[in-house]
Amino acid sequence: MTFTVIGASGFIGSHLLAHLQSQGAECFAPRRGDPEILKRELGHVIYCAGLTADFREHPFDAVEAHIAYLVEILRGARFDSLLYLSSTRVYAGATGTGEDVQLAVSPLDPDQLYNLSKLTGEAVCFAARRGQVRVVRLSNVYGFDPSSKNFLSTLIRDALNKRTVALETTLDSAKDYISVDDVVQLLPQIASRGRERIYNLAAGVNVANAEIVELLRHATGCRFEVAATARRAIFPAIDIRRVQKEYGFTARSLVDALPMLVERFKGVLPA
Repeated sequence: MTFTVIGASGFIGSHLLAHLQSQGAECFAPRRGDPEILKRELGHVIYCAGLTADFREHPFDAVEAHIAYLVEILRGARFDSLLYLSSTRVYAGATGTGEDVQLAVSPLDPDQLYNLSKLTGEAVCFAARRGQVRVVRLSNVYGFDPSSKNFLSTLIRDALNKRTVALETTLDSAKDYISVDDVVQLLPQIASRGRERIYNLAAGVNVANAEIVELLRHATGCRFEVAATARRAIFPAIDIRRVQKEYGFTARSLVDALPMLVERFKGVLPA
């Protein structure tokens, strides 16, 4: 079975490529602009290209990654299936988190550019009217990523290097975290034989800042402070019944994984 990983240099893409290669799959990981992408049979395409923490600083790059390159592949490439990685952030302001719920977005809010571009990518996938094009909405993916600017990696680095964790959101703020190991095991299955057109891939359980900070305090001896202007951000619990029913999926727990993740960060960060 052949897989093509778009965005293989990124966090999820690099882990996915390593997982596929460890399983003996034939893999193609083209760089942007590689002419081969429109010349060869791509097999099962998993589209991991995108910007997350940097989208506010690089809005045009985000739109290009989430939409423009996707259009190029959908329009001209030959593939057996294509799986587009979207985000559960699109449920902000929605009445629920099932895959078929109506979504609310506003182009007047710059912070919603990420959601709008991901939803446009989804819409392009479904409008292409090609067989076997699917979407996965991922929650906050965590794993060993020392250089990442995302929330969890930043907290771990600060706990180890600064001995202080500074929070811009309140202690009761909470969101869903899913292990990159769970993600890379399930994506190839959905890409090659998914029965639905769209799936949520999340833990299905939120973890509060207070619990994360306590785990970091116990593992590193750090202290924490909450900004006076901290906002309360509680994300809706993500409905994962579809992926549970089809694949018997059970997510790993961030609470169980965090101490080992801290140990891995210790091995690469300066003392």
